[in-house]
Amino acid sequence: MNYCSIIFTIFLLFAEVALAENQKFKTADGAINIYTKPVPLNLYDVKLKTVGKLRYRGGIHLYSDNKRFGGLSSLSVSVDRQRLISFSDDGMAFYARLIYDRSGNLVGVKDTYFKPLIGLEGQSLTSKFESDAESMAVGMDGEMIVSFERFHRFWRYRPGSFLPERMPGPEAMLRLPYNKGIEALTYFSKGRLIALSESEFSSNSNSVLGWVGHSKGWIELTYLIGGGYRVTGAATLPNGNIMVLERLFSRGGKNAIRLKSIEAGSIIGGTVLEGKLIAELSSPITIDNFEGIAIREEFKGKAIIYLISDDNFNPEQRTLLMIFEMH
Repeated sequence: MNYCSIIFTIFLLFAEVALAENQKFKTADGAINIYTKPVPLNLYDVKLKTVGKLRYRGGIHLYSDNKRFGGLSSLSVSVDRQRLISFSDDGMAFYARLIYDRSGNLVGVKDTYFKPLIGLEGQSLTSKFESDAESMAVGMDGEMIVSFERFHRFWRYRPGSFLPERMPGPEAMLRLPYNKGIEALTYFSKGRLIALSESEFSSNSNSVLGWVGHSKGWIELTYLIGGGYRVTGAATLPNGNIMVLERLFSRGGKNAIRLKSIEAGSIIGGTVLEGKLIAELSSPITIDNFEGIAIREEFKGKAIIYLISDDNFNPEQRTLLMIFEMH
């Protein structure tokens, strides 16, 4: 069983208590009405259940009459599969309980609430410059690490607290382009972090900057991507390897995602990483601007993959939450 997932479950339990009891950093009531519609894997072939090495386990379109709902760019799911948390690029945290049918397929959400992320001094984040949260990772001692772009930085949120702490990041992170920061962040073996940016090398448009983080700091590496895709998320598989989410997206143009796996043993500083293709999803497969990925273990090492899309607060896009089983 994934230890980080167990810790994340504990984190969410603390978070629910903190939301109910926190008096020092009060915000407005966080309850939010979320409506859902089921989505098939393929609108034109509703019987289709597989794509690449993935089997579809249900999906929903989430929407709300609250204008701040949307822009969800990161995702974590508890080991008991009951709870999720997602941070938006508008500085909001979205919490929900997941509803499944008897076969374990996703059919809805309940107990949904929405709260502003809290800054270092206890203030709600308001400006886009400081609130653009793009990825998260659950730490071994229960903290949650969040990466932001525009104002590139890492913040650490301890269990039971919504007041963050600064966390040192790689120095080169500060030189990343304004809107091409760290999009993928996850813990893997021996408490190390892997962070992948959306920024390409000036000399090689098929590579992006990345880092391995450990107790002594950060070491740079390279991740090969190509084909116009960009890294948008990463999560750790039950076997310890990393799954990277890649997106090809343009408004009114082609929309696709790829899921690739990286051997954990190959992730060392100074190396060039290239993922192994697990699946590629494009029209007529149900698709949108997927940026968040979470993985939990089911039964004996079986990986269940959750994907969430960032609608960019654009009425022509959707917030989709979809689940797949890797086989």
